[in-house]
Amino acid sequence: MAHAAPASGAPGTPRTTGTADPAGTAGTPDIFGAQAHTAARWGLPVAGGLLYGFWAAAINRSGGPITGWNILFGFVCAIVFAAMWIGVRMLAPLMKREVHALLWTAFAGIAFGFLYSQTGTTVLRSTMMALGVAAGVFAVTFYRYYTHEDAEGHRVS
Repeated sequence: MAHAAPASGAPGTPRTTGTADPAGTAGTPDIFGAQAHTAARWGLPVAGGLLYGFWAAAINRSGGPITGWNILFGFVCAIVFAAMWIGVRMLAPLMKREVHALLWTAFAGIAFGFLYSQTGTTVLRSTMMALGVAAGVFAVTFYRYYTHEDAEGHRVS
C-alpha cells in the first residue's frame, strides 16, 4: 500500500540544510538546548586543557617518576591552554575571515610547537614542525570560513 509523502514544509517533516520552513528559518533543527550549548562552550576548553596538560606533563617527564613539579607543570599547561582557547574563541568571531583563520592557526601552531619542544628536539625542528601543522590548520580554517562567512565575517545561512 502506498502513501503520499508530505509536502515540503508540512507539519512533522524534518527540516534539512538549505530549505526553509513556514516560519522562514533555514537550516537543521537544533536538537540541543541552550543549557547543553553552554556546557559544551565551557566543557570543551576545560577537557581539552586537561588533556593537553596531561600530555605535556607526560612528555616532559620522559617516562620518569611523577613528581609534584611535573603535576604542577601539567596543571599550568592545562590552565594556559584552556584560557587561550576561550580567548581565541571569544575574539576570533569579531575578526574578518582571513584574520579569523590566522588566529586559530597561530593558536594551533603555538600549542603544537610547545608540545613538540618538550621532546627535547632543537628549536629549529620544533618551529618547522609547528609551521607545518599551522599550514594545515590555516588551509582547513580558511576554507571553512571562506565558504561559511561573508567578507565582513558574518555567517552566511
